[in-house]
Amino acid sequence: MPRTRPVVAVLSENPTDRLPGLDGLGVDLRYCAADGLAEALRGARALLLWDFFSKAVRDVWTEASHLEWIHIAAAGVDTLLFDELRESDVVVTNARGVFDRPMAEYVLGAVIAHAKDSLNSFDLQRRHEWRHRETRSIAGATALVVGTGGIGRAIGKLLRAAGLVVRGAGRRVVVDDPDFGEIVDSANLAAEAAWCDHLILAAPLTAATRGLVDAAVLAAMKPDGHLINIARGPLVDEAALLDALARRSIGAATLDVFDTEPLPPDHPLWDAPNVTITAHMSGDVAGWRETLAAQFATNARRWLTCQPLCNVVDKTLGYVPTGATA
Repeated sequence: MPRTRPVVAVLSENPTDRLPGLDGLGVDLRYCAADGLAEALRGARALLLWDFFSKAVRDVWTEASHLEWIHIAAAGVDTLLFDELRESDVVVTNARGVFDRPMAEYVLGAVIAHAKDSLNSFDLQRRHEWRHRETRSIAGATALVVGTGGIGRAIGKLLRAAGLVVRGAGRRVVVDDPDFGEIVDSANLAAEAAWCDHLILAAPLTAATRGLVDAAVLAAMKPDGHLINIARGPLVDEAALLDALARRSIGAATLDVFDTEPLPPDHPLWDAPNVTITAHMSGDVAGWRETLAAQFATNARRWLTCQPLCNVVDKTLGYVPTGATA
């Protein structure tokens, strides 16, 4: 009898689109949208979450009795994890490494734009107003990167190469770190925020990081301090941020992620002073979909040959531990 090919369910916003580079894997791919996930999971041994913002898995978990492995095509896994999955033997892997450099470049661009007063330049251009100003150099500016995983480290390396003085903030204090120089305790962020010109959020969303940047942290920042959030919206207390911006107690914010996405058209952040808003796109450079598909294909070949998978998420922590196989 011919050998039965393993079934891999692929959850996608548009299931008629076929992902590049997956046809020769030796598996049967079942593409589905969220409303067809229950049927697609019946008998499936693996699940590719291409629609990585979907929370549909928890709703149809009873249909996942054959599931061994879930791969989410994103760095963050907060939308996926739930108690039954954490307690199961299902292995979860993520897209660690794909977005590190693009997101670091986004942060460097935000740092430069803030130093060079780009928002005011755009406003003056729209008003056809010629106004000479002096701007700041980024050399010697200070940056505190919250999150010491792959993305945070890529940010730290790039900012240091550009001449900034960088520290990290994480769960463990480190005196001499190769990428950050020093890592401080993120649990004491209010005590550390006054040091930096740029407070950069690159941490996963967990119980410990939800609401991490609250009124106390914002109050501790410099009056011209710049908040950059490329992590997840709920790391920041948006009401406290709006208040700090309105009172000009911080200088600016560059925001790529929000509590509610897409950001509602009537949300007050759109018109808050000195705010730059982008549509959750800091890591999405041209070719990112092909890179994500190739990463999954590489891991799928390991899975099919019973080799250890790369980027295995610690389901209790909610991220891939530092030092794990990339």
